[in-house]
Formats: sequence, C-alpha cells, structure tokens
Amino acid sequence: MKSLETAPAVTRPDAPQVLRPRGSNHVGMRQFNERVVLQAVRLHGSLPKAELARLTGLSAQTIGLITTRLEDDGLLMRCAPLRGRIGQPSVPLALNPDGAFALGIKLGRRSTDCLLVDFTGQVRQRETVAYDFPDAASLLPTIAARMAVIEGGMGALAPRLVGVGVAAPFNLGGWHKMLGLSQATSDRWNQIDLVAQVQAMTNTPVSFAKDTQAACVAELVAGRGRDLKSFLYLFVDTFVGGGVVINSHLHGGVHGNAGAVASLPLQVASRSAGDAAAPIPAQLIGHASLWELEQRFSAAGLEPAAAYDDRATSAPYLAHTEQWVAQAAQALAQCVVSGTAFLDLDAVVIDGSFSRAMLVRLLAQTAAALDDYNWEGLWRTQLIAGDIGSDARALGGALLPLHENFAPDRDLFLKAMA
Repeated sequence: MKSLETAPAVTRPDAPQVLRPRGSNHVGMRQFNERVVLQAVRLHGSLPKAELARLTGLSAQTIGLITTRLEDDGLLMRCAPLRGRIGQPSVPLALNPDGAFALGIKLGRRSTDCLLVDFTGQVRQRETVAYDFPDAASLLPTIAARMAVIEGGMGALAPRLVGVGVAAPFNLGGWHKMLGLSQATSDRWNQIDLVAQVQAMTNTPVSFAKDTQAACVAELVAGRGRDLKSFLYLFVDTFVGGGVVINSHLHGGVHGNAGAVASLPLQVASRSAGDAAAPIPAQLIGHASLWELEQRFSAAGLEPAAAYDDRATSAPYLAHTEQWVAQAAQALAQCVVSGTAFLDLDAVVIDGSFSRAMLVRLLAQTAAALDDYNWEGLWRTQLIAGDIGSDARALGGALLPLHENFAPDRDLFLKAMA
C-alpha cells in the first residue's frame, strides 16, 4: 500500500451526496469553488459573504449561490449577525460541526485508537484498546466491534460519516527481534491487507496512510504546520518515525517512506574500510524510541506503560526518564542536522505519544545538543513543539477522508489562499 492512496470506494445506499455535482458543463468548476469556500472558512473561521468573496476571488453573486447550496447541504451554518456598523448587519458563516464526520483508526504496536472526528476536526468520540503487541486474530474483530459502537452511537447523523482513515506502520511486524516477537507473529501482520480487512467492517470508503505520515498530516492541517511551508516532522512513539512537508505538500517519496527516520544510521559504517568485525551502525530507532524507555523502566521493576503518560516525569520514573531523554536528544539532534543538510527547512517539528512535560524536556535537550554541531555551510533550523500529541496519528487518519471529500485539491493540503 502506498501512502495516502485511497481504497476503492464503497457507496452506502443511505449516504448523503457530499458536495453533489450540479449543472452540466461546469460541474467540476462548481464543485471546486464550493470546496474553495469551505477551505476558506476552515482556515479563517466564521466569515461573512463579502469577506469570502475577497479571500477567494469569486464574485459576490457566485459566493451567494455557493453558500446557499452549502447551507442546504448542512455544511455551513449561520452565526449571530455582526451589528454596530453602517447598513445591514452581516451574517458570518461557519462550518457546521455536524455537517460531516470521519473515523480515524490508529493501529500501533502498543495500542489502537478509534476517533470519531466532526467537520471542524474536533474529536467527538474515542475508543482505545491497549496491549503489549497486537494479535491480528483478536484485534481485528475488536476494531470491528469498536467501529460498530461508534457508528451505532451516531444515530441520525450516521449517514454523514464520509469515510474511515487507517493509520498504521507500513511494516507493523518490523524490528520483531527488538520487540521480542517471533518471526511467525511478524509475518502474520506483514501478510495482512489491512485496508481490505477494515473495508469489510464498514460501508464507507476506507483510506490508508503510514502512521507517522498521518501524524504529519494532522500537524500540517490542524497544528503548527498551518504556519510553515516546509518542515521535517519527528514523532516519538514506541518506534520513532517522521514525515516531510515541502511547499505545503506532504511528500511521500517513491515508496511512501519519506521521513522514515527510524532507519537513520547514527555513525559511519567501517566494514568497507577493512574492519570486518566492526558492528553495523546503530539506527535512530534504538536511541530515540519509547520502546527503549520502556526497557529502562522494566529493568528497574517499574511499569513500562508509564513511558506514555505523566508518570514518566515523576518519581520513581524520573531518573530513568532523564537518562533516556539525554540519549534521545543526542540522536534526534543528529537527525535534525542530517535533515537540514538535505532539505531547506522552515523548522523541525517534534511531537510524540508522551506527556507534554516530556516533550518540553526532550525539545530543550535536543536544542542544546544542536550546539555541539558545526553548522558552517548550513542555515540552522528552528525546533518547534508539535501541537497535536498522541492523537496525531488517528486524527490524521480521520482527516484523510474529510480532505478527500471537501478540500479543493486532493493531492495538496492547502494552507493559504492565493
């Protein structure tokens, strides 16, 4: 499966005709203009028609026709009139939260999250399943049951569910020896067509994205990425990963692995120099992943799951956390310098499935570690904390079908009007 590809659509008999085409020769342009208007409201908040016309470059008459149609479709709603000015009070238009919904599913090595996200990007319902490592035979039926709970709880709004977005590692069974898993367990996951499995659970279209790229999408659309054109995104989870945004595009690469920082070597290989006994260089995954912090906690007789919550920055966990942060910061700093050497970046955004207090510590020490590098010939980039946190992957998954149905350009997460 390739990043951001959409599985074949399955049409629900009761599904609404989202932004249904109208007219004949100008169907495509009308639909595009409707999406441009929705995008303007999404980016700038509630807007009166005159401001929509200014931002989009469309005529007042066109804006009037479009907004009427979008109100009729339940995608826009009227806000309280703006009074106190000369003439008739203007009526701002806003996205209707109940206008459309999407379900985001993050399937990870330690937990699965199912989020119901409304048209404004807010999480309306959450289902979480935790485990040591997912067993396909039991987890897939559990996901189906949780999805049924969410869809069943939507009541009359169920027909406005426009799609399901799945975010998962390309190779969920990868690095199985590091995790202490058998080859058979690894192979079972690597042989599963995850999109087909989830599609069999629902009548709505299913999309797929690599988990860290989905997290990058969430940051791009709903987080700090709204103010950045090009950035490297680093997400620290059980295994560290990342994504790349170039000129407001999520860049997947030829094989969908752009930003696959887990495999980044942390030293120069020396076997080719005649040292046959030299070890293969360690990868970033072994130094900046929460899996490694889990091992530190386990060795001290502490609960490994504390790596993902506030306990990690409190006694008796804190001493072990500080050791891990120091190590992870050094490794992430090398990744930042390497990324800066290849990409002309506005910033590097760092986030993860840990507490915000942990993120503050990691960001500060990574910034300090960057001082140890020679930046001659490079423009030193800035480090920025991500806004989304542990929900980033599931939220990014949910944004895929919302974007597919309502954004002006299916290949670009637009952030600024021309």
